[in-house]
Amino acid sequence: MDYLLSVDVGTSSVRAALVSARGKVGPIAVSPIQVWSPQPHFYQQSSEDIWQSVCKVVRDVTKAVNPDQIKGVGVDATCSLVALDSKHEPLTISPNGETNQNVILWMDHRAVDEATFINNTGHSVLDNVGGKISPEMETPKLLWLKTQLTESCWNKAGLFFDLPDFLSWKLTGDETRSLCSLVCKWTYDAHKRCWNENFFEKIGLIDLKQNQWRAIGTNVKNPGQSIGNGVSSEVSQQLGLNPRTPVSVSMIDAHAGALALLATNAPGIAKDFESRLGMICGTSTCHMAMARTQVRVPGIWGPYYEVILANTYLLEGGQSSAGKLLEHIIDTHPATASIKIKLNTKE
Repeated sequence: MDYLLSVDVGTSSVRAALVSARGKVGPIAVSPIQVWSPQPHFYQQSSEDIWQSVCKVVRDVTKAVNPDQIKGVGVDATCSLVALDSKHEPLTISPNGETNQNVILWMDHRAVDEATFINNTGHSVLDNVGGKISPEMETPKLLWLKTQLTESCWNKAGLFFDLPDFLSWKLTGDETRSLCSLVCKWTYDAHKRCWNENFFEKIGLIDLKQNQWRAIGTNVKNPGQSIGNGVSSEVSQQLGLNPRTPVSVSMIDAHAGALALLATNAPGIAKDFESRLGMICGTSTCHMAMARTQVRVPGIWGPYYEVILANTYLLEGGQSSAGKLLEHIIDTHPATASIKIKLNTKE
């Protein structure tokens, strides 16, 4: 039987699964990843910690199959910001300087002032994010790194990745970026297939234009396309995969979930995806709606062009930390401890 290898990096864990060509999910493995919070509103991770967990879960789910049976690899992850230096080593994003902490987690809100500054420009780019950029997006975070960690981070930076693209790069060694990540979180222009130079100049990040914007992405592909020559020889040994196993362009985790829901077929569910609203529930809840035409709604992210499917637009809303709040209610409820004991003892 042939399989596709699927890897999903969430907020606090990494998951991998083998999926047959007919959509049957086989072995699943899960591994936790660390989150540091050195001060309120700061949430940080380590790309090396994440990658080691990816390696672990991939080895766990593939150990019982022949590498020849794995015909492709797909990855998704949270829209977190990864910083690497000119030698492609982890570069601190921490105010305390911890070298291994080089990922600003998606839910980090250190860049509130920078987001306000960007929004006050009133630039037309903001029309694609409902008129207002979020501090959870990458442009405000990049501006924060430039102004707050100039010497320890910005001046030493070589590459900045959205986490899904970082994983693709680790797998293949190819710096190709995903249209999904760049359009939704980095203000990339999907129609013109370019960065808006005037916008970056206006917000003080025009230095990212150097080397044809290599630091944030020169080559960009749509989700579903293949990257480079597939799994590199070095990584194939780490993961137990064949070299050159095809790797798909990555997606943000919630957007991958929306793609999966498009295939849903059940009584009472309209076949036309434009009449559906997908709710992707995790640490947050993301509400995803697809359209064939461009629709702008104040306060709603998008319309994002071709970030999930070709020739379609995405509109996105949601509730930040909704899942985390539910988890908090459960964890702090007086009955939780006794329920866990009963579950563990199977009473």
